[in-house]
Amino acid sequence: MQGTIELTQDSIELDSRQKAARERAYSLPLAEFDPGDPELFKTDTFWPYFDRLRREAPVHYCKDSMFGPYWSITKYNDIMDIETNHAVFSSAAYLGGITIRDVATDLRRESFIAMDQPRHSAQRKTVAPMFTPTHLDQLAINIRKRSAECLDNLPRGEVFDWVDRVSIELTTQMLAVLFDFPWEDRRKLTRWSDIATTIPGPGGLVPTEEARQAELLECATYFATLWKDRINQPPKSDLLSMMAHSEATRDMDPKNFLGNLILLIVGGNDTTRNTLSGSIYALSKNPDQYSKLRDNPALIDSFVPEVIRWQTPLAHMRRTALEDIEFRGKQIKKGDKVVMWYVSGNRDEEIIERPYEFIIDRARPRTHISFGFGIHRCVGLRLAELQLKIIWEEILKRFDKIEVMDEPKRVYSSFVKGYETLPARISN
Repeated sequence: MQGTIELTQDSIELDSRQKAARERAYSLPLAEFDPGDPELFKTDTFWPYFDRLRREAPVHYCKDSMFGPYWSITKYNDIMDIETNHAVFSSAAYLGGITIRDVATDLRRESFIAMDQPRHSAQRKTVAPMFTPTHLDQLAINIRKRSAECLDNLPRGEVFDWVDRVSIELTTQMLAVLFDFPWEDRRKLTRWSDIATTIPGPGGLVPTEEARQAELLECATYFATLWKDRINQPPKSDLLSMMAHSEATRDMDPKNFLGNLILLIVGGNDTTRNTLSGSIYALSKNPDQYSKLRDNPALIDSFVPEVIRWQTPLAHMRRTALEDIEFRGKQIKKGDKVVMWYVSGNRDEEIIERPYEFIIDRARPRTHISFGFGIHRCVGLRLAELQLKIIWEEILKRFDKIEVMDEPKRVYSSFVKGYETLPARISN
């Protein structure tokens, strides 16, 4: 039966890997757990490790990994407590920032998400007007127009890569609109987003950290030219102009400038892009939910937050302890790296009923932590939800069914939980 991904060889191999992963996760001593290993995410075999940690060691210390030692926080309410304790747990770039991977001290770049109070709120407020209800209403017109054009140009009855043709294209178009970025160069934004989060090495996007930094410098140089144009023009409603004319951001040093650019590019690209891919994949794995959605398109309103929970496009956020603290009976030391695993919190059985099931009409679909919580909660979350809602409204108008033809190729990362490719076909 072509189009039922459960029957493909890749799916059979994935099931075998998951079974082996579960056996290993429950036989391996907890002291040897390294749930941040990117290979677990690339193979989609990390789930049983977090299941066991939530039950047996919800606050867990990994002594050795490719990222150095770190604590894992795996339960929903514990993550919320870390998120809101800004006096003890810092997001600051100079301490390491927001990801499990440390960056060399001389390469650390501040952004408002990698910044503590009071500077965090001052810079965040600069871009917040982009996401007001009035502005979102204006953006919705553009989103619908471009979604319709993209979907109308998809092939019928033949296999294509959903990630490239739909997820990347639509999110990159939206980013170009938000920045008022040169349209013909918009795919540069995709590349810079991928470079910003990639792990250099053989088989990766770039072979070395030096090559990664060279491409990020290209990003900074390109945007510096646009910045000069904006600062010499009257204020406009794009993100770059907002920053150029705000007292809190107009005098940013080069590292802070690039840090905020990367934050906005990754935030506007990776999260929506991978959730859009995840929505097709989730429905393919749950055909009963797909039928439910086609029969009642009004369920889009609860389907969107459910797929954001189910996908969890950013697997974690990191904090650094500013002082010694006892947390849930564990002694966290000043300077320790503390990783909040959103992907685990979104599967916490104590908070979310039947968390491994994809249920598009959940009673409380917004009970998830994919966007973070507290002052660092994603500033663009309403835009992300709006994009997904409109795209799916347009999909349901046009196509009776979109089939996923094989297992996706996943990103080698324990930060971005995403897809490199996803073969799909629109039924004739």
